[in-house]
Amino acid sequence: MQGNGESEIDAVAPLDQAGPRHVAYCASPRYRSLIPESAAGALILQPEDAELFPGNKILCADPRVAFARIANLLHPPERAVPGCHQSAAIDPSARVSPGASIGPAAIIGADAVIETGVVVGPGVVVGARCVIGSDTRLEARAVVMHDCLIGKRCVISPGAVIGGEGFGYVREQDGHWLKVPQLGRVVIGDDVDVGANTTIDRGALGDTVVGNGVKLDNLIQIAHNVKIGDNTAMAGCVGVAGSAVIGKRCMIAGGVGIMGHITVGDDVEVTAMSFLKGSVEGPGRFSSSLPATAADVWARNVGRLRHFDELARRLRRAEQTIKQILSGGKH
Repeated sequence: MQGNGESEIDAVAPLDQAGPRHVAYCASPRYRSLIPESAAGALILQPEDAELFPGNKILCADPRVAFARIANLLHPPERAVPGCHQSAAIDPSARVSPGASIGPAAIIGADAVIETGVVVGPGVVVGARCVIGSDTRLEARAVVMHDCLIGKRCVISPGAVIGGEGFGYVREQDGHWLKVPQLGRVVIGDDVDVGANTTIDRGALGDTVVGNGVKLDNLIQIAHNVKIGDNTAMAGCVGVAGSAVIGKRCMIAGGVGIMGHITVGDDVEVTAMSFLKGSVEGPGRFSSSLPATAADVWARNVGRLRHFDELARRLRRAEQTIKQILSGGKH
């Protein structure tokens, strides 16, 4: 750090809105012009930007990481008061730590285990025989179905459903659909975040497994028997079909679709709105989306797409003719 070590900082703020008691950061060249004008009490900067700011500064290779650590220190999650709200329904066979906090209208099923420091928010449902690891937060209206295991220090956001019935059906000869019982569990590791209204289906026979440190955004669908490796992150509206295996440290952008029964290797990045139909090895970056364009241009391109087969056949015939000419043959 460079500057006055006696300065008091008690909050974080954006670069262009920070005041004398705020800390802000700049990690992108597009915002460098804002640095000299900032009124922040301290700025987190890359070393090459140090001369742009005369005030207090923290220099590091990745200001975003430093800012996140400082923000967590200055704005820690509100600590819940241990105890059970009088409106909570807790099965007598459940084991709830005295250090846990059980909110209004929460339901804890038979033989469930709620470890110390767990926060069970308003309207949360924890099914029979579930285990919720220490210091995990189940926020309002989250549902954890029977027999699921959730590790330590996880955050399950409002409306998330862990362990719901997977989409398992077989079609009978008369056309009717017959439901296949989903008999597995969901097993979630430590330090996992699950976004609002995200669903993780239980396994059909084995388990659906989410590794340590995985971060799932809002509105994600994880189907039955999917395996997600440690420290993988997925943005909103990703859909992963059944029995897909996703490696460690992957980054899956918003709206990506991942086919069932394929394998995605470690350290794979998939860009927004892409579709993975087959297995891919990592490390690597994969894309398949078409960016939007003017409607009249798109309409013309769609018209041309209809003729691709014909064009391909004509091209093959032309190639064959050229080969015959070059080889001295007749055509």
